[in-house]
This record gives sequence, C-alpha cells and structure tokens, in this order.
Amino acid sequence: MPAKQPVDRRAAGRLNLLFVGLTAVLLGYFMVWLPGPAVGLQLIGIELGEWIKFLGVGGRRDWFYLPPIVIGLVLALLAATWPNGRPATWLARGGAVAVALLAFPAVAAIQLEPRGEWLPRLLGIGVVIVVAGLGAGVAARAPDAHWPWLLMGLVALAGLLLPTIQYLAVRPVAEAIMRRPLGVGPGVWLNGGGALLVAAAALLEWRARWTAAKIKDSRRATV
Repeated sequence: MPAKQPVDRRAAGRLNLLFVGLTAVLLGYFMVWLPGPAVGLQLIGIELGEWIKFLGVGGRRDWFYLPPIVIGLVLALLAATWPNGRPATWLARGGAVAVALLAFPAVAAIQLEPRGEWLPRLLGIGVVIVVAGLGAGVAARAPDAHWPWLLMGLVALAGLLLPTIQYLAVRPVAEAIMRRPLGVGPGVWLNGGGALLVAAAALLEWRARWTAAKIKDSRRATV
C-alpha cells in the first residue's frame, strides 16, 4: 500500500492542475482580449466573435467561442473516467453542458443571420452533449481506459491554438481601424496558459495510465 501513495499524489496533482487550467480558461473568456483605446472598445472574449463579424473573417470568428466548448468537452471526457455511481460524475456532466451553453448564439442571430454565422457553435455544443452522454457507457464498460485523457489533451491544445491564431490574425486589422497599436489582453493569456495547463496535465496522465497498462499487459503475458 505505501508504494502506491506517490503515484496517487502525482495523479491528484495532475487533476488539480487540470482544474486550475479550466478555471483560467473560463476566466479568460470573460476578460479583455482586445485592449482598445476606450472602455467601449475593450472587448472580452465573448464579445470579440460578435464584433469581428463586420471585418469579413467569416466562420473563423467562431474560434473565439471555442473556450467554453473546450471546457465542456474536457469535463465530459473527465467524467467518462469516473464511476457512474459518484454524484461528482453527474455534476461534471451537467457542468460540461452548462458551460458549453455559454457559446450558444443569440436567438435573434439564429432567426436573422445565415447558418454559417451560428451553426458551428450549435454543433460544438451538440458534441459536448453527445460526449457527456456516451461517457456514461465508457465509465461503465472501460473504467480504466486511458484514451479519454489523450483526447482531453488534444482538445485543450485546439483551445490554445485556434483562438490565439485567430486573435493574432484579427489584431492587425483592428489596429488599422483604430489607428494605434494594440496589445494582447489578459483574456488571451489566461485562455492560452489555462489550455496549456490542461493539455499538460491530461497528456501526462494519459502517458502514466498508458505506461501502467503496458506494464500490466506484459506481466500478464509472462504469467
């Protein structure tokens, strides 16, 4: 029993790191991304996707709505690694859907704007709902599966790269419109740093579980 304690502590540490990262991503979504010269032009993450639709970037603006969907997917995949009998498992699944709904488009947009302006967000929310539902089956049939952690890491990396790349592409256009240089808002840093923490924690846990599974299989083969 004592020999297992260090492994448990490392796993708990990685899980804590993952939750710290998710919290940072969520906070970053509601903080300033585009630090404009006036308060009215200091756009938070949730506003930036709406503002830049007038810049002609098309569907790429949906990447700014990705953070809550990334959080939802990570929580749904995390719940798939927990037993279904735990209340925390179902709270995580409900929380995954609730956070993903932060990306839900306005009803007026659905009624008046072309599908390309809001459909990708609805599909992303739908994916979170499906993953949260299917996760119950994974938890019941393959509780020791290590691949959900790999998916968490890949999803987090997408949450780091796609919004950041789109922000860096949009910022020069915004600078030209405002006729002044603009920095990088704290929301961009929190989203990127948080997503990086989530990716690191998830991929480290995946590697640890994958290695443990390989050792277990090799021991079985030698018996």
